[in-house]
Amino acid sequence: MRVLFKTTYNQDIDHLADPAERIRVGLVILVALALPLFVSSYFLTELAMFICYAIAGIGLMVLLGFTGQVSFGHAAFLGIGAYTQAALLMRGVPFLVALPLAGLIAGAIGAALGRAVSKMHGFYLAVATLAFAIVTESVIGAAGPITGGHMGLQVPLITFFGHEFSEGWQVYYLYLAVLLFIIWGVANLMRGPAGRSMIAVRDSETSAKSLGIDVAGVKVRAFFVSAAITGVAGGLLAHLLFYLSPETFNLLESLRLMLMVVVGGLGTISGAIFGAIFVSFLPNLIDALRVILPSAIADQAGLEYLLFGAIIALFIIFEPQGIYGRWLKLRLFIETYPYYRRATFIRQKRYLKSERFR
Repeated sequence: MRVLFKTTYNQDIDHLADPAERIRVGLVILVALALPLFVSSYFLTELAMFICYAIAGIGLMVLLGFTGQVSFGHAAFLGIGAYTQAALLMRGVPFLVALPLAGLIAGAIGAALGRAVSKMHGFYLAVATLAFAIVTESVIGAAGPITGGHMGLQVPLITFFGHEFSEGWQVYYLYLAVLLFIIWGVANLMRGPAGRSMIAVRDSETSAKSLGIDVAGVKVRAFFVSAAITGVAGGLLAHLLFYLSPETFNLLESLRLMLMVVVGGLGTISGAIFGAIFVSFLPNLIDALRVILPSAIADQAGLEYLLFGAIIALFIIFEPQGIYGRWLKLRLFIETYPYYRRATFIRQKRYLKSERFR
């Protein structure tokens, strides 16, 4: 088993304290940079879609995994970012200005929602965010002059200084750069006072208050950061969808984001990445199940909702740490073999925020 010998206090807040972890992350980045040399344009488009969901997953992770606030309406911020991006580009705003503005507008709306629900917990918070998503979908459909209503809205191409990004590799590298910047920013946020206060609120609001932390303010800031990141993901996603409609950002999309962070692993940035990988392959799994299952079940319209809910419930019960937690267990098993102890991880389970003692 690897033991880290720390010689400075700065090592306690290093992003990657383990040299082996630095090597693994560096190899992943190198592979990501080299992929356009070996894969087709179609596969690059699929990777760009995965990056969008990874960014959205990181946004939801800030709220759910780091602050402990349940949200069943995060697809609304995805839609707000997408429609804001398209509307700004149609009015001549440059891409480099439109994308941050899309994130800021989504973040401002998220902060307003966070202020309204700052006293809610558990089931009531989930219902409130779900109601917000339903209202947002209705507002987008009714705001025809801005959003195109239920007829939809066409998204302009990405343009940099008069040059259109029409090639798959150009879009892929742009999205990859945004993803790496978001990961770097969130990692720095979580090792600072603001991020540590979010974790304190997640673990125990009573203890956080006793330490002088403004719990309501922390929740509002968490909603702002989470919604802003998700809005940026929505702005990028709009260019892959090419055409927006209110039905795209429905309850199923919110469940997809929730599934991503729970299955990937709550409380870690890596968990959002693992969850995005799982969600990317999930449609293929559902298509395979439709072939196997009887037609009376496979043709049901709510099959996706049933599968998403079942997968979330199974992971919460049997693997609360998600796929990333399973990877940690596998890595520890390899490092300590043959001295691995089965009971090592019993005390390290994580659960969603509920009505337990706060």
